[in-house]
Amino acid sequence: MVMIGFVKLAVFGLLGLSVLYVLLSIYLRSLERERLEKEWDGGGIPGDRDAHVHQGLSAHRHSLRKKLLWLVYIIPIAVVTALVWILNFE
Repeated sequence: MVMIGFVKLAVFGLLGLSVLYVLLSIYLRSLERERLEKEWDGGGIPGDRDAHVHQGLSAHRHSLRKKLLWLVYIIPIAVVTALVWILNFE
């Protein structure tokens, strides 16, 4: 019975974290797109606006900020694991 509760917590927790990850990813991508568009509108950048934005977004895909977004999964899982360990083996 206790294991079923833990499985439900894990499934719904990961589902919630996945939704949060997707929403944050979309939000950060839109912020980066807006920054790139403003940078191009400011002038001094040769070429097409869409090409500049596309190149910047492809660079953003491999940036540290995008990789740090994985902490949405890592931190809550580590906290729950630590709490279970502390409460069960005290």
